[in-house]
Amino acid sequence: MRILVVGAGATGGYFGAMLARSGQDVTFLVRPGRAAVLRERGLRVVGREEEWRLDPVLVTAAELAAAPAPYDLVLLSVKSTALGPALDDLAPAVGPDTAIVPLLNGLAHLDALNARFGAGRVLGGVAKVVTTLDDTTGDIRRLAPLAHLTLGEQDGTVSPRVARAREVLASAGVTVSVPADVLAAMWHKWVFISTFGAVTSLMRGTVGDVNAVPGGTELGTALLDEISAVSAAAGHPVPEEERRATLDVVTATGSPMVPSLYRDLTAGRPTEVEHVFGDLTARARALAVPTPLLDLATLHLRVHQARVGG
Repeated sequence: MRILVVGAGATGGYFGAMLARSGQDVTFLVRPGRAAVLRERGLRVVGREEEWRLDPVLVTAAELAAAPAPYDLVLLSVKSTALGPALDDLAPAVGPDTAIVPLLNGLAHLDALNARFGAGRVLGGVAKVVTTLDDTTGDIRRLAPLAHLTLGEQDGTVSPRVARAREVLASAGVTVSVPADVLAAMWHKWVFISTFGAVTSLMRGTVGDVNAVPGGTELGTALLDEISAVSAAAGHPVPEEERRATLDVVTATGSPMVPSLYRDLTAGRPTEVEHVFGDLTARARALAVPTPLLDLATLHLRVHQARVGG
């Protein structure tokens, strides 16, 4: 199986490295600047008392455009702010039998992918991994043992290409699940990441910081209730076990956890506010679900976005 990983950041770089390390035929589609770093240092994964390095096969958009070649599987892992250019970049790699698995949060990217390449080439996907990209070295830092992918056909059918992708990923050490309804899984991840992101970004603190003061725990609970109501109105109620797991994360005392959106916010970088929050509040309005706290978090991030020019 020929695999193209679009982006070699904290998520795509990690899963792509696992696949390449297991002997799979993996190429990373990266920007020239990232390519220069990877050619000099290699693709490095560090943290949790381990460090491993590989020399990845790289291609830039210009190189791919000059020599188009279809891939069997494309893992799309870029920030939503880079989605448009990424679709242009990967287009020469998409053939009649290519399966694209997007690993972005939210759902708006599915509409863009379906419109560009056709729904038949696009799978649903959810990534759960706790990694970050070191701004100084460009290394991928692993912060927790979690490495899980969910994928499936958008219409819920069981297909040979999904089975093959699952087999390849599992052989690389990735925990993979293929649910009956991958869109529901995407909605439920959206509920988690937007609740987590809203709590920390609105309060400008870690989960532990928020829950250390009066009213902090109530904020996390109220945000989860709001966002879960949107998912339910869209036809994807959050199972109680998943709701409890999210609540445990956002109300944990002493927790140092923050999402990548919070790290972008505090570093003065653009955030994925429109893809993760703006689209969700728009769907809430269309479904007549009130989300006053999520609206406030969205406004807060939009002000930041305007300030940094994102």
